[in-house]
Amino acid sequence: MAVNQTSSLVATNDIRDIRPPVEIANPWAWLWWTLAALALVAALIALWRYWQRRRAEIPKLPPVPAHLRAKQKLQEALALIAQPKPFCIAVSDTARHYLEERFDFRAPERTTEEFLHELQRTDLLTRDQKESLGHFLQSCDLVKFARYEPGEPELRDLHASAWRLVEETEPVEIRSPESEVQSTQPA
Repeated sequence: MAVNQTSSLVATNDIRDIRPPVEIANPWAWLWWTLAALALVAALIALWRYWQRRRAEIPKLPPVPAHLRAKQKLQEALALIAQPKPFCIAVSDTARHYLEERFDFRAPERTTEEFLHELQRTDLLTRDQKESLGHFLQSCDLVKFARYEPGEPELRDLHASAWRLVEETEPVEIRSPESEVQSTQPA
């Protein structure tokens, strides 16, 4: 009996605990993940196309021509005529920016002397326009840098000079023969 007891003791120590369940992978899981990714990509593409169509539908306003913008700024500068320095700064900056946009000069970044020297080498303005512009810019520089305080008539002359420059150099609208025929016919 002693032999029997030792063998039963050995047998009871040999018992192991139950293992946890083994998880079996779903063979269709990769399909669901792939379909979810494709749905996300399709939704992003549809959203991008919708956004592109909406952007194309928005009517684009034509840019305001440089001469119209310059005339508007010159008109606004008249509110500063009682203050010579701010008035001259506004008028000369308007003229310089207009010339830069209209003729592709780099007027705002240059001194008056540098700008006039460059201007003399071009054929974009007539000789009279160049002289008038030179006188205009030098008069503005006197007010801006030399503390010269002109009277209102002189400031109005500077304004008229800038306005005349814009009017003389604004692009001429080319009309097609069809629009001329339509405009001469009575309605």
